Amino acid sequence: MNASNRAQSPIFVKTHDLLVWLLQRTAQFPKNERFRMARRVEDSAFALYDLLTRAVRVRNTERVLWQADLELDRLRFNVRICQEMKLISFAQYEYAAERLVEVGKLLGGWIKKERAGLDAGRERVGDDAASRATLSP
Repeated sequence: MNASNRAQSPIFVKTHDLLVWLLQRTAQFPKNERFRMARRVEDSAFALYDLLTRAVRVRNTERVLWQADLELDRLRFNVRICQEMKLISFAQYEYAAERLVEVGKLLGGWIKKERAGLDAGRERVGDDAASRATLSP
């Protein structure tokens, strides 16, 4: 996946949009929470986007995608804590939760696709080995 495909891929678009939305919300946090909860939310959101970008460029994509899934869970938790601390409204929490679910579904689909590709690669290697075994004396 090259840079232009990444920019148009739904997971990157939705993650980018969520990141921008979260940055706008955290900028409105009270000063004492900007260095605690705002930073945690922002760090998780940026880490998620970084991991998605890294997954496009590394050989072991599935491992990086599982790391992104873990970061997505951290982001969900941090956003929920923000709502419980009344740093965001319930409506804002619902909006963020819906976007997080969308990103999670896309990420899960990507992980399944990678796993299917790895399994198909193993089957091809196994089939090749089996055919060699039947051809050898």
